[in-house]
Amino acid sequence: MFPARVRNLHRLLQFRHTRWCSASCGKASFSSRLVLGIETSCDDTGAAVLDETGAILGESLHCQTLVHLRTGGIIPMVAQQLHREHIERVVQEALDRSGVLPSQLSAVATTVKPGLGLSLGIGLEFSQKFVRTHNKPFIPIHHMEAHALTVRMLQPVAFPFLVLLISGGHSLLAVARGVDDFLLLGHSLDEAPGDSLDKVARRLSLVKHPLCSTLSGGRAIELLAKDGDRARFPFRTPMGQMYDCCFSFAGLRNNITMTIKKQEAEEGIEQGTLLSCVNDIAAATQHSVAAHLAKRTHRAILFCKENGLLPSHSPTLVLSGGVASNQYIRKAISIITEATGLQLLCPPAKFCTDNGVMIAWNGVERLREGKGILTPDVDVSYEPKAPLGVNMMEEVKAAAIRLPSIRMKIPN
Repeated sequence: MFPARVRNLHRLLQFRHTRWCSASCGKASFSSRLVLGIETSCDDTGAAVLDETGAILGESLHCQTLVHLRTGGIIPMVAQQLHREHIERVVQEALDRSGVLPSQLSAVATTVKPGLGLSLGIGLEFSQKFVRTHNKPFIPIHHMEAHALTVRMLQPVAFPFLVLLISGGHSLLAVARGVDDFLLLGHSLDEAPGDSLDKVARRLSLVKHPLCSTLSGGRAIELLAKDGDRARFPFRTPMGQMYDCCFSFAGLRNNITMTIKKQEAEEGIEQGTLLSCVNDIAAATQHSVAAHLAKRTHRAILFCKENGLLPSHSPTLVLSGGVASNQYIRKAISIITEATGLQLLCPPAKFCTDNGVMIAWNGVERLREGKGILTPDVDVSYEPKAPLGVNMMEEVKAAAIRLPSIRMKIPN
């Protein structure tokens, strides 16, 4: 997906030169601007140091997945405590691996919105103390903006482009017109796709499955779906009569839950016991989620074309966020982009999930353009709920675009 081998080689050589300088001279010598990124919006504590070319000089990540698997879901106070216990170590590891001293940083970028309030608070508190101690500029980051721009770290992608951002806590469609300029076309009306997949996985007790005991709910669904028959449980795609670009997964999840209950009754087992048809339910669930995402994205593309919101030459759709690492969903979206003539770009899976790299890169982009850069003494508040860009959802709804039929034939 990212064939820019020359660019990657340049970064590697640059990184090796930096490390050589560090070993030879006692400290690293850098000529470009350097940004420390810190991410604590949900259950991953991430930090990374990038230069202005996007070279990752050092990074560290502490993942809480196994802890939350044991508790059956993310408990905000537990996530907060784990962030508090690990953030200093994670940041120091990223700095140590980069060979960069705090005094050499050009700025610190930190996620302040949206996300779990208790988690965001830990990252913000640490960051403000850090920038004040070292007298560094502070760049507050919108988590979804960072997801949208990550692809530009990996290859040159010109504005404007369409973005589909899907994760455990968010789903939205937007046109990215600039580093801080977005048009919001649609978002989730209830729960996010990752949240729905996790809840279905918990209801199916997939943590008890020998292949899924260490996997998040979404990854467990994807794994089991590969050997399932999605046609056995044909769940209806949500919002079929709503001609907008918003998403709704709560009703679909409820239908899946009712099916699980029915199958448990038929097999004579209690809740908490694995069903014999678990692979088929996983496959049907994944397909319904993918089809819903694909159809809303299709309408967004047609709306953009009708209103000249994308370039006529080589229009692009960027698919990012944690759920974007699901290969089946990527295939579903690729069917739509191929039918509509868009180029589909997906960051590698490791950059789709929450990490400090994407936050640092967003900081680099903002630093380049001088946008949203604060002095270290400015007080900043975190925002658990925060919209992205200018709301265009009513205009999309008023357009009432009906979709031509596209067959979603996707191999497991």
